[in-house]
This record gives sequence, structure tokens and C-alpha cells, in this order.
Amino acid sequence: MDKFIVEKSKLSGTVRISGSKNAALPIMAATLLTDNKCVVKNVPCLRDITTMIKILEVLGKKISFKDNILVVESKKPRKHVAPYRLVKTMRASFCCLGPLLAKVKKAKVALPGGCVIGPRPVNLHIKGLASLGADISIKKGYCQAEVKKLKGNHIYLGGPFGSSVLATANVMMAAVLAQGDTFIEHAACEPEINALGQFLEKMGAEIQGYGTPLIKIKGKKRLEGCEFEVIPDRIEAGTFVAAAMAASSKITIEGADPSHLTSVFEASRKMGTKITVSSKSRQIEIKPPKKLKAVNITTLPYPGFPTDLQAQFMACLAKANGISLINEKIYPDRFMHVAELNRMGALIQKTGPYAIIEGRNKLQGAQTQASDLRASAALVVAGLAAEGSSKISRIYHIDRGYENIEDKLQKLGANIKRIK
Repeated sequence: MDKFIVEKSKLSGTVRISGSKNAALPIMAATLLTDNKCVVKNVPCLRDITTMIKILEVLGKKISFKDNILVVESKKPRKHVAPYRLVKTMRASFCCLGPLLAKVKKAKVALPGGCVIGPRPVNLHIKGLASLGADISIKKGYCQAEVKKLKGNHIYLGGPFGSSVLATANVMMAAVLAQGDTFIEHAACEPEINALGQFLEKMGAEIQGYGTPLIKIKGKKRLEGCEFEVIPDRIEAGTFVAAAMAASSKITIEGADPSHLTSVFEASRKMGTKITVSSKSRQIEIKPPKKLKAVNITTLPYPGFPTDLQAQFMACLAKANGISLINEKIYPDRFMHVAELNRMGALIQKTGPYAIIEGRNKLQGAQTQASDLRASAALVVAGLAAEGSSKISRIYHIDRGYENIEDKLQKLGANIKRIK
């Protein structure tokens, strides 16, 4: 199992952001809706992408992936079973359920795995697809569904912690081939849903309102293939903002979409960081202060502060001047990284869905292990600010969601290396 060794570092230079993992995965699932060729560009080379490729191949697709370009074609026979051995590693693979129902009229998809960040039930997925007429049951760890004909309906997708991105994606993909009109209320508004909507439109779907809480879909009989470019990864961009702040270093970020990062910039500026956005060149200059200020952060559905950046910003606040409070409103149990940051000298106390962070002057390098994707990124961020060496094990988590992160950090001057 690989591990990272990270030393305290000063960063400088420019980093280019890769394509969005969270946008690419549902788009890949959406290729199941057509028998024609789809070409998807700017796809990051990640473990999760490789897993989704294997799932699509099992379901009857022929795939080539080179230089961040994914080509998806159909082959016979078409299958409808997404096996547990693949689905267990990645929650987004559950997005195959909707397109399989729409195209094949039946699906058997293993209940998903992924990061250990607290309960993430699939009840909204099932509710939405059942509202379109699917007969769904859970048997022996699989979600089994079939339908004679999907029919449009009014569907409310609000949950106890807000809207669900993957449930919205699943219902969207099923509804584009349903009979009649579908209205999705309390839909997720994340940029990744916007990207999926644009992709489906390029395939010939008729959709209005994606990126808003109300989506209207007029069902079609068939969809065509298309070419599409995946949006940049806003979570990767936010992680590099956190890395710059932790290392008290000025860097430039290229290729990100600033409009996707409004809440991240707001929190960073409150911490004392100067952020300059060049709209023409799409460059974002990050210039943190010598000493970060304490802030309060609440994670919320988009356009609120992303839960996927909570851990990375907690690592920064561990060295901020004062006491900070983080309120995790998306996944209240998403605090597995607290214990590991405390091993590095942080003073963080978890109370229910809250984390209270008392800023310290110094963090100390320590042996730590990653519990999930974003926690692993937080440990890297903390390692860049800590005195001495930080050894981070189980970094296969970070390989799920960051393309060549150690190479990008090394080009910025970070002292980080991967040990096989």
C-alpha cells in the first residue's frame, strides 16, 4: 500500500485544475442511454474513473481512454447487472440504475460503498425512480428494479439534509426516456448537475431548469451520441486554495471556474486571504496572510460551502489565530479526520455535527492514516504546514479523486513523495 511523506513546504507557481470527477461519473453513466458513440473530453485519470469504466464494460460498452479522452461505444449483448465487486468501492456507480431502467427496462445494481463519512441512504433514488413507475426491491445487497414503461411524474427530492446530487442525476437520466413530462422539485443545483443536463441536451434530451431547484424534462423516445467536455473540478481547486493557505504561500490556479467557488472564496477572504480573479485568462491568484484568522463555516448544498472541502479547511483553521467552528450540515458524522489532525498537534473537539478548532502556532509531523478521500487531502494540507515529516498511509483514497496530486504539488515546490 502506498503512502506519502510530506515535509513543511513553501509553495509558488501555477497549478492547472483537472476535469471534475463528480461531473464525469454521472456523465459516463448517461452514455448507457444511447447505442451511439459518445466522446467525453477532459476526463481525469483516477481510480474512480477506472472503476466506472469497468462497470460500463460489464454492462455492454466498449471503451477507450487515453489522454483524458473517453470514447464509449456499444457492443452486444447489453447487460443490466452492476456487480458488488465494483460498486462497493464507489458510491457514484449507483448512478447506473436510472439509465439502465430507462434503456433496458431492468436493472440490478449493488448497494453502493465509497468513503466512510456517515450514513448515505439511497431512499431518495428509489423514491424518485418508483415515482416514474419502476418496481424496486432490495434483495441480498442489490437494488433490483424493472418497468414496462417509465412515465413522467411530479417528484419531490428533498431529504433531511437537503437535496441529493446523485438522486437528482439518477432521476434526470431515467426521465429523459420516460413517457410524458417529469418535474423534479428540490433538485440539486450543483455545477455537476448542470454539466449532466448539458450533456443530456447534447444527446437530444429536452430539459429545462437544470442548475435550479425545479427541473422540467420532456421525455424522448431515443437519444443520440455526442461529444462533450467535462467541467473543471471545483473541489480540487478548493483543495489547492487550502494548501496555499496552510503553507502561507502565494500560488496561481489555472483552469478552474471561479463562478463555482464563490462560497470557498468568501470563507478564504474571511480568513485573511487575498484572492484575485482574472476573468479573461481564468487565473485565480491566492495570496494568504502570514497568520490566518479564525472563522465559522457551515457546509450546505450548493451554492453553500461544500462538504467536500470541510476537512481541508479544518486543516488550515488548525493553525489560525483564534477559535473556529465548523457546522457539518450535509454529513453530520463526517469528522473521521479530526483524530488524525489532533495527532499532528491540532486542538479540535467534535460535538455532534460541530467541530470546535482552537488554532495553534505549530503543527507537528506525525504518522497518520487516511479514512476517506477528502480526509486524505486534509492530511496532505496539514503536512505542508507541520514541522518535521508527516507520513500518510492508505493514500489509495486520494487516488480516487485527485489526478497526480503529488506531481502538481511538487511543481509548486512542495516536499512530498510517494513511497511504494
